[in-house]
Amino acid sequence: MKKIIFSFTLLLFAVPGFSQLIKPVKIDSLVSISLPSGYQKKDTTDRAIFSANALYGFMVVLREPNAKNNTPLQKEKDLNKVLKTYIKGIQGESAGSSAENIRDTIVGALKAKTFTLKSDDGSGDIQYRNFVLLYTQDATYTFEYVYPENRKDLVKDEYRSFISSIRLSPELKRNDQYLSNAKGMATITKIEIFGGGVLLAVFIIVIITRRRRRLALG
Repeated sequence: MKKIIFSFTLLLFAVPGFSQLIKPVKIDSLVSISLPSGYQKKDTTDRAIFSANALYGFMVVLREPNAKNNTPLQKEKDLNKVLKTYIKGIQGESAGSSAENIRDTIVGALKAKTFTLKSDDGSGDIQYRNFVLLYTQDATYTFEYVYPENRKDLVKDEYRSFISSIRLSPELKRNDQYLSNAKGMATITKIEIFGGGVLLAVFIIVIITRRRRRLALG
C-alpha cells in the first residue's frame, strides 16, 4: 500500500513538471523547442544559449552560427564527418568522458546525431548528458539534457518530451545540410560489376587460348 501511495505521489509531482514544457521558445526564425517557463537566455558574440531547470534534469539549447563563408557540404558522408568532429569536440571538453550509443536520427526533414556523454570526475559522481546535434549550412544546433546517474530511470519521459518538442520550419530542407543526394554505388552493385568483369575476362582468355591451340594444331 505504501508503495502505491508513493508511486501516486511521484505521479502528482511529475505532472506539474511535464506541464512546464508548454512554452514554445523560438531559437531563431527556423527552429523552436518547448522549455519550462522559467528558462534563461544568454547571447554571446558567437552563440545563443537557452537553459532551464526541469523536474529531473537540466536543459540546454545552443545555437552557433557557422562561418559566413561556410562551404556547402556536398554529400551525406561530408555531413557525417562534420557531426563526428562535433562529437569529438564535445567529448574533449570533459576529461574522463565517453560518448556512448551514437546513432542517426531524423528531426523534421533533416538528419541529426544523438548520443549520450557519460562523465566521471573520479569521485564516483557520474553524470549523463543526452545530446541531439543538428547541422545546417547557416548554424549548428545542440540540444542537451543533463542528469545525474541516480535519476537515470526517472528522466526518460521528460527527456522524450523535451526532444520531441523540437520544431523546424518547412523552409529547412535536406539541401540546407548537403547538396547531393547521391550516395555512391551500392556495395552489391560494385560486387556484381566486379564479378561480371572477372567472368568476362576469364571467358575471353578461354576463347583466345582455344583459338591458339587450334591454330597450333593446324
